[in-house]
Amino acid sequence: MGLAVVHARARVGVRAPEVRVEVHLAGGLPAMSIVGLPEAAVREAKDRVRAAIQCAQFEFPARRITVNLAPADLPKDGGRYDLAIALGILAASGQLPVEALQGWECIAELALTGELRAVDGVLAAALAAGEAGRRLLVAPGNAAEAALARQCAVHPARSLLEACAALEGRRTLARAVPPAEPAAAALPDLADVRGQAQARRALEIAAAGGHHLLLVGPPGSGKTLLASRLPGLLPEPDETEALEAASIASASGRGLDLARWRQRPFRAPHHTASAVALVGGGADPRPGEISLAHHGVLFLDELPEWSRHALEVLREPLESGRVHISRAARQCEFPARFQLVAAMNPCPCGWAGDPSGRCLCHDEAIRRYRARISGPLLERIDLHVEVPRVPPAQLRGDGPPGESSAAVRARVVAARARQLARAGCMNAALDRAGTDAHCRLAPRDAALLERAVEALQLSARSLHRILRVARTIADLAGSEAIATAHLSEAIGYRNLDRGRARTAA
Repeated sequence: MGLAVVHARARVGVRAPEVRVEVHLAGGLPAMSIVGLPEAAVREAKDRVRAAIQCAQFEFPARRITVNLAPADLPKDGGRYDLAIALGILAASGQLPVEALQGWECIAELALTGELRAVDGVLAAALAAGEAGRRLLVAPGNAAEAALARQCAVHPARSLLEACAALEGRRTLARAVPPAEPAAAALPDLADVRGQAQARRALEIAAAGGHHLLLVGPPGSGKTLLASRLPGLLPEPDETEALEAASIASASGRGLDLARWRQRPFRAPHHTASAVALVGGGADPRPGEISLAHHGVLFLDELPEWSRHALEVLREPLESGRVHISRAARQCEFPARFQLVAAMNPCPCGWAGDPSGRCLCHDEAIRRYRARISGPLLERIDLHVEVPRVPPAQLRGDGPPGESSAAVRARVVAARARQLARAGCMNAALDRAGTDAHCRLAPRDAALLERAVEALQLSARSLHRILRVARTIADLAGSEAIATAHLSEAIGYRNLDRGRARTAA
């Protein structure tokens, strides 16, 4: 009778819980069974492992083999356990020293030839293995990604035979090194935007405080152009933020771009995307667009054209920064601390309010068009900004160019530093207690805010968001207190609330 234990890692959302691969050999008719909630791809591992062991010139034991993947109540999927199962069989049958497996975790799929193949979600596994103090054995295709977890010693092996030789000490596997720090990519510059002083100002406020932004204007007024400039105004993410975003991309199954892993993500899904594509899910829950935009920007163009169901599922993540996916057999939680930038036309034809008078939409059509976006979703967006059509003279480049992204980013970084020093978080993430503590108003300004709340028929949530925006405007100005000008500007960024109030009246 032989017994061996090999450590591996599962993929559950963006987490990598530990899995003990326990291999037991006993007498009886030759057979191999895998237990511990294995799905089809895991059950098929018995054929891949048998062929790989034989191709590596090892003997596949003609005994009764039981492989237990513990914990037994955690669903197991994919081919990530192949290498651990093969090594466990070799150790249990005495062809590999059991003590050689101590201190190692093994994650790789096996080809029939014994070659090691890459799997997804390996970055989260490397981070978890580093915390557990173990080394990680992976396929060469996963080496660079796993090496981003600098606290973990990652060693790639090309084949099962090479992995066994290294574990026995007959050869040395080089430690994988993280890819060279990618050069800072040239992001779109805000100086390319002509005119649109108010929208540029709102973009700076959104970047400084982490606020959500809605751009409303006719076709061709520059809404998409403005949204694409927001990443260039944000400070570079620290390593923790970058690793969190990279782990999500790794677990999504879409691949991690190692040349851009230190950049804040910018996601711009098409308006035909489903609610599942937006927030994540599926039988095997995977992160959606809002999680792929974690610590970055999510741009939703043509907001009223999105399905109502898809937009409504954004409401909770906009508040909590997380999304919970519950299915019959699985429950996952994905981080989703993103910054929303949405764009829409003011009416079905797009020209309502334009000085040219070309809009032919009647009031009822405009009301129905804007009603496609619910009030609870709108009040979660801090800044509502009108983006008018740019005069031809400005499009030709007449007049001085606007500020560059670098100049605006310097003010944004300084404002964020004030917020972090004062409250430990950005203004948009302040809770009720933080808002009361750091967004105090003078009595005259408090009366002004009360009048605005009554006139615009605002909820308590909108009131607190106005206070947070005013606090960001004060931080950009370097002011310790919120002045009347700061509060008035913040109230002015509730354009759609004002429009709804007029409609209700």
